[in-house]
Parts: sequence; structure tokens; C-alpha cells
Amino acid sequence: MKKYLSYIVLFFSSTFIAPLMAQTTTTEFSLDNGLKVIVREDHRAPVVVSQLWYKVGSSYEKPGSTGLAHALEHMMFKGSSKLGPGESSRILRELGAEENAFTSDDYTAYYQVLARDRLAVALEMEADRLASLTLPEDEFLREIEVIKEERRMRTDDRPSGLAYERFKALAYPASGYHIPTIGWMHDLERMTIADLRDWHERWYAPNNATLVIVGDVQPDEVKTLVTRYFAKIPARPIPAVKQPLELAEPGQRSLTLYLKTQLPSLMMGFNVPSLSSTDKPTDVHALRLIGALLDGGSSSRLPAQLVRKQELVAGASAWYNAFARGDSLFVLSATPNVQKGKTLANVEAGLWQQLKQLQDTPPSTAELARVRAQVVAAEVYQQDSITSQATQIGTLETVGLSWRLQDTDLAALEAVTPADIQAAAKQFFTQSRATTLYVHPEEARP
Repeated sequence: MKKYLSYIVLFFSSTFIAPLMAQTTTTEFSLDNGLKVIVREDHRAPVVVSQLWYKVGSSYEKPGSTGLAHALEHMMFKGSSKLGPGESSRILRELGAEENAFTSDDYTAYYQVLARDRLAVALEMEADRLASLTLPEDEFLREIEVIKEERRMRTDDRPSGLAYERFKALAYPASGYHIPTIGWMHDLERMTIADLRDWHERWYAPNNATLVIVGDVQPDEVKTLVTRYFAKIPARPIPAVKQPLELAEPGQRSLTLYLKTQLPSLMMGFNVPSLSSTDKPTDVHALRLIGALLDGGSSSRLPAQLVRKQELVAGASAWYNAFARGDSLFVLSATPNVQKGKTLANVEAGLWQQLKQLQDTPPSTAELARVRAQVVAAEVYQQDSITSQATQIGTLETVGLSWRLQDTDLAALEAVTPADIQAAAKQFFTQSRATTLYVHPEEARP
């Protein structure tokens, strides 16, 4: 029966997924000013998503000037040569459109989802604020208070957010990934409008951006619109940046926090490469599948072994970002089953045991086929959303990869063997790459 199921999995991934992924048509072109444009046709509904991605995020910031990328994202809605503060949002709401923006370590992106015949409106607005953002000081003074309150709500007053921020700062000793995207509070308090104007001038240029459009459109009509609104914006020199790389073996690190939380928790991270920083892609794809082996549903190893069989933890998870601009982290987290008297030391030992099992014994062919099918299915389901399609394209392009990677990704996952899983576990899950965070309730403080 198991053998039969494995065959079904392989058949599904090789005969159904590939044609489904191939149904879309993607076109790429660039304007003379360096703006890259990627258009994917998806004619299932008369809707389009437009995303403008800038190659700049919090990892580009310097000590003392953190939070600039995220703060500028807020200020991009505060007026341009054609529109006053908040007017672009009002116009889009009246058109029934959805809009938002997001900032990460590696990029800042702005998007609209709207009817296909309203695409010109979104493009005109994006081009206008790229070319002529006003950045009024009075708006900044109000908005920086909003950002500080956002930091309090999401990080300072939220134990899980604060814990992860401190964990990340320790886990990345050598790269800009240790900077929190929202910025340190003391940097927000001394940020000025001049800082944001300089940031916009340095990084917001067409030759540092990628425009991704997915939906019910034709490439020729998109090119006409993009040329109309963006072609006259001049290119500018962009500061040279280097890939955020980590130390090969930073050494074992640990941090203990006492926070306003009811339950203790543990987080363990390992410094690993991403697809952008590795010279051996098989290792990265193996780490992706290890994430699914450990935490890919109720039948995966962490819930099956640590939650149900051993009753060691109340919950556990694993995650890994393979699509970063530089080196990444493979992270495990868990909460002890305090009703059974389990401690953080028990949890830590249990997690290391799971990793050692991967190092000592490769997964069976059937288990690997099952988790691979889960990963592949998740990739396929993403294609059902035009927003997910656009986000995947924008991410790949902005971190230094190519949207064409989508065409080979499934094959790369299929090529990973049980031996590759074991080799990756041996190489990366070591004490010299590990950062461990112990979180205790405040009342447990000695």
C-alpha cells in the first residue's frame, strides 16, 4: 500500500503539476531607464495585481539609522506632485481596489489589486510618487508616532515579537539581518525627515525597481501603459551593496529572557545558506524538505514524536526561508508540556534528538515522497492566487534570483535524495552554528 501511495505521489507531481504550472505566459522587458517589468497573463478573472518592488530593505540600513526602509514605506502614502496625503488610497477605495505595502530585510514593495481596466490608475500613482514624493515634515512628525506605537504593539508589548527580535539579533552576528525591520526604538526617536528624503533619493529609482503585473492583461497593452507613466523618470546611480553573508561557524550562542508570558518557550536557530548564497543548491532544497519532514502537518515528526508520542511539548514548529538575499536561518521552536512537568531543558534535548535522528538515519523513500508532495502541492496552490504569483516573482527577482527559477524548482525538489537529507543535517545542525533562546515567565526570574 505504501509503495502504491508513493507511486501516486510521484505520478501527481510529474504529470499533473508541470502542465498546471506551464499554463501561464510570462513576458519580461525593461525600459531605457532600467525599470524591469515582468508580466504574467492569467485570464481566469478580469482582475490584475500590480506590484512595484524596490531592492532595499532593513538589511541595507546602518547602525544608528535603523527603521528607515519601513518608515519611508509609510510616508509613500503622504502625498506627491499630483495627490495630497491619503488621496491615492481614497481614489483606490472608490474604485473598489485593494492596496498595501510591505517591508522586509531585503525589499520594500507596494501593490494594488483592481479591475483590469483600472490598471492605468495604479501605474500613474506609483510612477508619480516614485518621481515626485513630497515627504512633508508635518506628516512625518505624525507618522513617526504611529510607527513607534506600531513597534510597541507588535514588539515591545508582545512577548513573542520581542523574543524573536532579540533572537534574530543574536543569530545574525555578521550581517544586516540582525536589524529589526521596524527599527530600534531609540533610532525611531531620533529619525528626521531629512533621513527619509536621503533614503528615497538613494534607493528609489527605476533602475533599482521591478514592476510585476499579473492578471487579465496583454503584454503589449501593459508595455504601452508602463512606458507612458515610467519612461520619463530618469535613472540614478544606486549605492553598491554586498550580499549579507554570515560567518561559516559563528559559534554556539544563547540568550535567556524573562517576559510577560504564561508559558516558557524555546527557539533554536542554525546559520545556513539560502538559494542566493549557496554554491550547492541541493543543500538548500534538502533543508526545505527537512522543514516539511519536521513540521509538515500532523503526521510530520515534531507533532508525531514530541507532541503525541513523548508528550514532551505542547506545540513545536520549524521554518526556513530559502529565498533570502543572503545567508538564512533554519529555526525550531517549541513550548514544553508543563502539565506533564516538562522543562526547557527537556525540550532542548528532544529537539536535538530529532536532528540527530536525521543525521544518523536518512528518511525512507516513502516518507520523503510524502513530504515532497506536500511542499510541491503548496507551491502549486500558490498559483491559484494572482497576488501569490506576483509576490513569488517579485521576491525571486529582488533577492537576486530569477522568476524563471519557478520553471525548475519542482524538478530540483524531486532530485533530492534521502542521502542528501542526511548530509545536510550533518553539515548544518551543529553546535557551532546554533543560537538558542530560552524564554521564561517574568515571575520565574531568580
